[in-house]
Amino acid sequence: MIFPAIDLKAGQSVRLYQGDFSQATLINADPVVQAQQINAAGLQQLHLVDLDGAKSGRPENWATVAAIRAAFTGTLELGGGIRSYDLAARYLKLGVDRLVIGSAALTDPALVKRLLTTFGGERIVIGVDGQHGQVAINGWLEQSQTKMSTLIQTMMASGAKHFIVTDVARDGTMQGPNLNLLGQLHAQLPPAQLVASGGIRDVADLQTLQTMGITDAIIGKALYEGTVTLAELAEVTTC
Repeated sequence: MIFPAIDLKAGQSVRLYQGDFSQATLINADPVVQAQQINAAGLQQLHLVDLDGAKSGRPENWATVAAIRAAFTGTLELGGGIRSYDLAARYLKLGVDRLVIGSAALTDPALVKRLLTTFGGERIVIGVDGQHGQVAINGWLEQSQTKMSTLIQTMMASGAKHFIVTDVARDGTMQGPNLNLLGQLHAQLPPAQLVASGGIRDVADLQTLQTMGITDAIIGKALYEGTVTLAELAEVTTC
């Protein structure tokens, strides 16, 4: 699946450069309208990130997420600051289809195992973000010494199936995805369903990933730079 991305900051849709909160560009003051435009183009998948929540560990954009859920038809995926069982359960009750667990996968693996046991590997997705093959946490503000491959293996043992792999150094740069990293992880851990995120520029990048066996991707900045359109994404998704 191809997921257009909407990153939420203070109730608005923005894009960060390499995860830097001081380098935020306003995309749409009304992300609900943006979500409806994605639906209107024929896409029924949407990836949301609560940027403020990723930083604070609390649901900072709850009202906006709820409004998008009410307006958007299709699979809604949400990440950012989900670090407790109760919050995860609240989001799922709200109608969010898939939750992306990032920092907690490293800092609280017991919690993530409980979530996976209760809700299953189709509803709980693991976000594996970092640089140089090592995991970053807390809104990318902290770099750990844990390898991405190690975290994926640990989470697979707990029942995880889907892993969003983001190279922080590529995110928002329009330099293309980190094919070396994604290729190595795919070869090393073939049962893991990898979702490519960060740096994707156009349909050609998506096609390259598909030839590598990675069919799922998240695309953000390229939509707003105009190097790919929602209509093109809809066509790739239906192929």
